[in-house]
Amino acid sequence: MISDEAPNATSLFERGLKLLASGLPVEAANAFRAAVAIDPDFVEAHHGLVRALRDAGRLNQSVAAAMALTVLTPNDPLAHTTLSISLREAGYVAQAEAASARARIVEWKMQLKTPPDEGSLT
Repeated sequence: MISDEAPNATSLFERGLKLLASGLPVEAANAFRAAVAIDPDFVEAHHGLVRALRDAGRLNQSVAAAMALTVLTPNDPLAHTTLSISLREAGYVAQAEAASARARIVEWKMQLKTPPDEGSLT
């Protein structure tokens, strides 16, 4: 049965995950890129794109995609960690360490804004 419906961002994202799991990172990157084109705010698709590009050995493209992710979600420590990983794999060690530090700072700021649990000693 062939569907006449155009793929949506979610179906493209899921396709990208399956392709990535099947060891086809270039094809996965294309699916994630298509998902992001449909929904530029689809954070998980951005993460998938970064990973697929990294797995495909397209390290500078992975860094660029990770930088775009940090612009989209500047207060997400995972985005900065993802950037750090891509930078490190691309050989940009000093920049990777700076991105890692930024991830920790963002996480600490989040912790400071979160009220302590009742009954906790912190």
